[in-house]
Amino acid sequence: MGLTLEQAIQRVPFLANAGNLRTTPLAGGITNLNYRIDADGQSYVLRITGADTELLGIRREVEHAANLAAGRLGVAPEVLYFIEPEGYLLTRYIQGTEISPEQMAKPHNLQRVAEKIRKFHSGAPPLSGEFNVFRRVEMLAEASRRHNCRFPDNFDWILQRMRQVERSLAESAAILHPCHDDLLNLNFLDEQGEIRILDWEYAGMGDVTYDLANFSSHHRLEDDQLRLLLQAYFGEAAPQHFARLKLLWPMSEIHEAMWGTTQTGISKLDEDFQGYADLWFGRATLAMQDPRWEDWIRDVVGP
Repeated sequence: MGLTLEQAIQRVPFLANAGNLRTTPLAGGITNLNYRIDADGQSYVLRITGADTELLGIRREVEHAANLAAGRLGVAPEVLYFIEPEGYLLTRYIQGTEISPEQMAKPHNLQRVAEKIRKFHSGAPPLSGEFNVFRRVEMLAEASRRHNCRFPDNFDWILQRMRQVERSLAESAAILHPCHDDLLNLNFLDEQGEIRILDWEYAGMGDVTYDLANFSSHHRLEDDQLRLLLQAYFGEAAPQHFARLKLLWPMSEIHEAMWGTTQTGISKLDEDFQGYADLWFGRATLAMQDPRWEDWIRDVVGP
């Protein structure tokens, strides 16, 4: 049983007896509830986690560690308190502005995003959890089967493609780094010229190119924009990097689709999770039907 908003506030020492306290619901989240809290001249964001999120593979202690590190690096709003064992986060509220997907795809923003992501990848301490997209898709598929969720007609083909990618990437295995793994557009704000990244609940040790692919998929980047992003991150857009990103792009979309599929079985929210799953399965299918697919399978191994 989770805490109410009032109960959660009472668990934070510097809010429990604060004067002139005001709470405002924040829009944008689906899995969790987020509130702006104004008290004693300071503003905070309190994240109250949704029910059954462990079925989505979320570990709140890992989220806390990742957000804490990202805050210290200037990549995310700073963590100010962690309510245990419920796993609720209190962070600094930032007066940030949204960056539209169209603006995010501009060269100067791709450069800024690459710098922030790389700063977390290289500067954060190791996390206690791992984000392996292949294992996560299998986990979500199993949870979906237990809850009698609906799979697309081509799901077996999708899994065959996924296993092909896993085998190919195993030949050039990545060194694992702390990663965000959920870089959709709503998770970015611009605070007076500094990009801040929100929502670290899927963070874990992973493949840095997966973060780039996840960001690219959510922002529907074109190939020239992908090369700019790779150039900004790696210093070059080598064929091996490009191929790896192109193969991980639909893996991110399969994971997104399986998230929606699982939510159809476990969520009590009034959201069109099936429509969300269908959208992302369709995107993944198109990406894996690209005529260059076998070229990327070959190129990812490198010379």
